[in-house]
Amino acid sequence: MDNFIKIDNLSCGYAGAFSLGNINFTLPKGTFAGIIGPNGSGKTTLFRGIAGDIPLKSGSVNLNDANLSHLTNKQRAQKMAIVSQFPDIGDLTVEDYILLGRLPYRKPFQFFESEDDYSIAEKYMRLTNTYHLKDKPMRQLSGGEQQLAAIAQALTQEPELLLLDEPTSHLDITHQVQVLNLLQRLNHEMGLTVLMIIHDLNLASEYCDYLLMMKNGNLHCQGTPFDVLTYQNIEQVYGTLVITQINPNSGKPAVFLVSERMRQKVNQQNG
Repeated sequence: MDNFIKIDNLSCGYAGAFSLGNINFTLPKGTFAGIIGPNGSGKTTLFRGIAGDIPLKSGSVNLNDANLSHLTNKQRAQKMAIVSQFPDIGDLTVEDYILLGRLPYRKPFQFFESEDDYSIAEKYMRLTNTYHLKDKPMRQLSGGEQQLAAIAQALTQEPELLLLDEPTSHLDITHQVQVLNLLQRLNHEMGLTVLMIIHDLNLASEYCDYLLMMKNGNLHCQGTPFDVLTYQNIEQVYGTLVITQINPNSGKPAVFLVSERMRQKVNQQNG
């Protein structure tokens, strides 16, 4: 479906403070999309508006032709799962934490998980390579392991859309690649639609097939990494001098920073 996600004139924000302008975009089912932009550009506000964490001032968020504001929390949780930057882990084992993803499917007066719940949780623990951790307390996991467990919990909701808020920002490069490879595999093999906030432009280019670039509460541009990650767009939005070239291995755009010293050296050579 071409308009699997449809954001129509979305405006949201905080009373007397930052607000988004009217945001419009559509994404087909199975897209792996990234929201990029500098700090304060509106990425998190857009994310929270789509997730339903803050009320919309105007516009709508539609998922597979369903207006999410017209759904109950339970219905919304069956369609959309959210992975926050710092998961609320509580004093739970990995298995108990991941089983929380089955709460939207609880029947009235059902107080315990069913066999199906355990089976589904095991499926996604194995898929995310967290099954061997199932009896460990979440607090004893590394940051990368916690993020994988959070993704397993979200998948246990069996959503149509997976929203992730900077899933790799506090991880080392090994765990960044591990998490993003997993998301790429889920997107490719399961057809799962993924929308995430991501700061690293090179990772966004390598893994995402569609990008939304924010600036000052507005959608500055959108499109493929080739459309969005031009040096002109990056310099306009980030106010930073960069060079963009094609990664010879992936064929995707790669972004290179230009230090002040290098810029002065080039200016001297050209001057």
